[in-house]
Amino acid sequence: MAAELNPNLLLAVPLAPLAGAVVAGLFGRVVGRRGAHTVTILGVAVAFVLSALVLKDVALYGARFDATIYEWMVVGGLKMEVGFLVDGLTAMMMCVVTFVSLMVHVYTIGYMADDPGYQRFFAYISLFTFSMLMLVMSNNFLQLFFGWEAVGLVSYLLIGFWYKKPSAIFANLKAFLVNRVGDFGFILGIGLIAAYAGTLNYAETFAKAGELATLTFPGTEWMLLTVACICLFIGAMGKSAQFPLHVWLPDSMEGPTPISALIHAATMVTAGIFMVARMSPLFELSDTALNFVLVIGAITALFMGLLGIIQNDIKRVVAYSTLSQLGYMTVALGASAYSVAVFHLMTHAFFKALLFLAAGSVIIGMHHDQDIRNMGGLRKYMPITWITALLGSLALIGTPLFSGFYSKDSIIMAVEASTLPGAGFATFAVVAGVFVTAFYSFRMYFLVFHGDERFRHKPFPPEDDHAHDDHGHGDHHDATPHESPWVVTAPLVLLAIPSVVIGYLTIGPMLFGDFFAGAIVVDAAKHPAMAQLAEHFHGAAAMALHGLQTLPFWLAVAGVATAWWFYLKQPAIPAAIARALRPLVTVLENKYYMDWFNEHVLARAARALGTGLWKGGDQTLIDGLVVNGSARVVGWLSGVVRVVQTGHLYWYALVMMLGVFALMTWQLWPHLTGLVGR
Repeated sequence: MAAELNPNLLLAVPLAPLAGAVVAGLFGRVVGRRGAHTVTILGVAVAFVLSALVLKDVALYGARFDATIYEWMVVGGLKMEVGFLVDGLTAMMMCVVTFVSLMVHVYTIGYMADDPGYQRFFAYISLFTFSMLMLVMSNNFLQLFFGWEAVGLVSYLLIGFWYKKPSAIFANLKAFLVNRVGDFGFILGIGLIAAYAGTLNYAETFAKAGELATLTFPGTEWMLLTVACICLFIGAMGKSAQFPLHVWLPDSMEGPTPISALIHAATMVTAGIFMVARMSPLFELSDTALNFVLVIGAITALFMGLLGIIQNDIKRVVAYSTLSQLGYMTVALGASAYSVAVFHLMTHAFFKALLFLAAGSVIIGMHHDQDIRNMGGLRKYMPITWITALLGSLALIGTPLFSGFYSKDSIIMAVEASTLPGAGFATFAVVAGVFVTAFYSFRMYFLVFHGDERFRHKPFPPEDDHAHDDHGHGDHHDATPHESPWVVTAPLVLLAIPSVVIGYLTIGPMLFGDFFAGAIVVDAAKHPAMAQLAEHFHGAAAMALHGLQTLPFWLAVAGVATAWWFYLKQPAIPAAIARALRPLVTVLENKYYMDWFNEHVLARAARALGTGLWKGGDQTLIDGLVVNGSARVVGWLSGVVRVVQTGHLYWYALVMMLGVFALMTWQLWPHLTGLVGR
């Protein structure tokens, strides 16, 4: 018998972080720094423990929950409500979000120790956790949209946390605007579903998916579901930073490092992946939408990875890695391997949060210098950071037995089994991306932890030498690097453990068991990727052993070896290649000119359109013609009427007699003309 989930327990999961955020945000000065981090960490810890209990009931006893918690209002039969849907997909996301958030909260104690906005930061990250939990636990589109917009709003606040720093303000405004583009498509998709399904509830919508698949978009021959799914995915393109709406994510590194791990590893950027997986009953009915998803993901996976090769800021290297891995997840969604996509989402959350937090630890040890060209030889000064960063890098490149291996290799095999038209290009992109990922990951690793100790003379001194560092310390001397305090290194160790073992332990039930039963729907006849994966799976150990013989493994080895040779043995080679391929390097340095296009073409076109609407529509038509024009007409009529309004009785009597005479003449005129005619 399946266990029953207590709705009050479920409600406590998102409310615990919200309570912490309220206390830290509104009463931060009263409770102080210790009180702010204590209450927020306690709230997220409670949410994690409760999420773990929910996951246990879901995984072991098949517990499920789908019910309304609060009905807001009913409009024309359309119910606006708060409700929870808890199944394997939700329970997994709840645990990932709360665990990574808990690690980030603890890490923040050390990283933001000297920041004047300490309480405010804890309030923001706790509020972000609440928003993300409301998103993943929702059972209807209204609550999904609320969580979707809430994480976007809090990410805006976090990216621009240092609001006196111009680059941070530019970055958070850029993130906000780009996400609005995606969200416009997202709300259009929700609107189409609400209009034709007549409901905002997931289960009711999915029950009508067959009917929706027979409808066409008004005035076209397009399938209604195709249009709706592509609109929904446009929202995912913004939130999960898919090409060409990816441009906000690298710039968001202007925020404090803890939010890089929280927002850009495990939570906000994976919201789009989660949403598409949740909508699998709809996407499965449109091969066109799936192919669109597949191609966009393939472009992101390969071309964003290439940009990681030329980055020198340690956080931006990891940021472009995130972009590339989000592309891998999106490719899996397009291949109808939804469970593989969310499996990679889970494994990636641990090792990418680990890499971001390790990067932050390096930044602390380097006295807030982020240029990897100024590092080197940090292994002996920061041993815990070194070993955890190595484990995270090995997981990222898909080393057999590490968590990333199981999810990334499953994605590659799923794409190879796909029958969609874009599968060929996607296969090339994800396979080539293996070499690229290994190369830029270990380029960063070797430059930071091995080789010469370049921090002693800083060949590339930062602009203003820390004048704009993370905490404004003004640390202008080149001190010897040091290991970070335990509140920073403890989360690294705790994240390193699942980065190594979680894939081995969970691949069986998550991909080939019934863990996602009822949550993810796949038409195996049309989309055979998962069926073929199941045929070739003979256990986690056998998969790792077989992985040693595959092309992706040797491409990863080649990437690591190339990075080792280029940056430790023959550092003159990369410079020579850069000179020989200068036009290509210029394109990469300018990020494919996407920012230039957005700023000089789209922004100017939007400004011209806005100016035209302002001057032509607002000033000329509305203010000039409608408002001022009507006022002028009324004024003119008033002036005419004013002439005859003298205030003299004899004038009014004369006008009255003339009016009566004119009226009588008008009435009698036909009779008079008749008499004259006789």
